[in-house]
Amino acid sequence: MTHLPEPVRVVQLPDGTYAYTDHLPAPQAAPQQIVQHIHQAPPDRTVQRIALGSGVGAGAVAAGVYFGPLLVGVLTAIAANIAILAFLVVVLAWGVVTVVKSVGGTDGQTASKSISRARRR
Repeated sequence: MTHLPEPVRVVQLPDGTYAYTDHLPAPQAAPQQIVQHIHQAPPDRTVQRIALGSGVGAGAVAAGVYFGPLLVGVLTAIAANIAILAFLVVVLAWGVVTVVKSVGGTDGQTASKSISRARRR
């Protein structure tokens, strides 16, 4: 049992030229069919590629990849909280005005009129 490679042979090709057997092209196999299941579009890495091309280090790019989506999530949560608080303020103001109008008698109606006049200005 030897560990030597097979000796190289010279063969004559159909066109009449000679070639070494180790330089012959490999027989062409049928192309393999690839089935790819796409569930979600890949993330857009354009900003990261531009950053790497402009000389920003890989650590900064990795931080952008990691903290970018986190920042978007935090800002979305803050915006949702502010919207809920604004809605609550509107509902409470409407409730106070309605109660003052109905319970306050003439003083309540005068107060609600003065508030509505102040809003117009």
